[in-house]
Amino acid sequence: MTAEGMAGLAKGLAVLEAFGTDGPSLTISDAARATGTTRATARRCLTTLTDLGYLTYDGKYYAPTPRLLRIGAVYGRTAQLPSLAQPLLAAVREAVGESASLAVLQDHEALFVARSDVTRIVNTGVRVGACLPLYASATGHVLLAGLTDSELADYLASVELIARTPKTPTDKDEIAKRVHSVRTDGYALTDEELELGLRSIAVPVVDSTGRIAAAMSVSASASRVAVEELLDGVKPVLEEHASLLGRQL
Repeated sequence: MTAEGMAGLAKGLAVLEAFGTDGPSLTISDAARATGTTRATARRCLTTLTDLGYLTYDGKYYAPTPRLLRIGAVYGRTAQLPSLAQPLLAAVREAVGESASLAVLQDHEALFVARSDVTRIVNTGVRVGACLPLYASATGHVLLAGLTDSELADYLASVELIARTPKTPTDKDEIAKRVHSVRTDGYALTDEELELGLRSIAVPVVDSTGRIAAAMSVSASASRVAVEELLDGVKPVLEEHASLLGRQL
């Protein structure tokens, strides 16, 4: 493949990733801004992806089609971590009656790579492939705990802290303190800090080298599950299954 072909592929993939971070639909201007390209380049990428069946176009907005699921499914079928985690997440779900998820650190965000959902009319939590800000989520605090002190300082120096709710931590010293607490206590908990009405608890998945490879978490409605229930009932189950997963890595 030519160098130009590789550059074109990179730009097209950047456009696809923009749908995961900038919204479910994008205009040409949105895509250009999200990928740092010109409008002409963004238009070519969007048109090509539409011709290939990965996007639809209504005259203003481009949106993903189900065909994109094929790309994500390849990772889900072949990657070791999600494959190993899935039965353990299902076991957590059955034990606590709440959805369980697994996330890894990617590009200063928590990327969810596996999940086992409970069946409810209104579900809480996130889908596979979604990303959450590290500073505002229990999962993020656990993943930040795996960084060195200098890496954590670099992250805090560069991140823009946006209040997702009135309870979102936006003081960098407070976030650093909470990350250090994860290293000591072995878990992180957020109470309506990412989303009003949502509580989450997460624990680290530590691999055979002692590195935090992922975060295993449970999210629940604040009206249904008290903080004490997360600590007394959910945390031990998460710790048990995160340990089982870590021993396989």
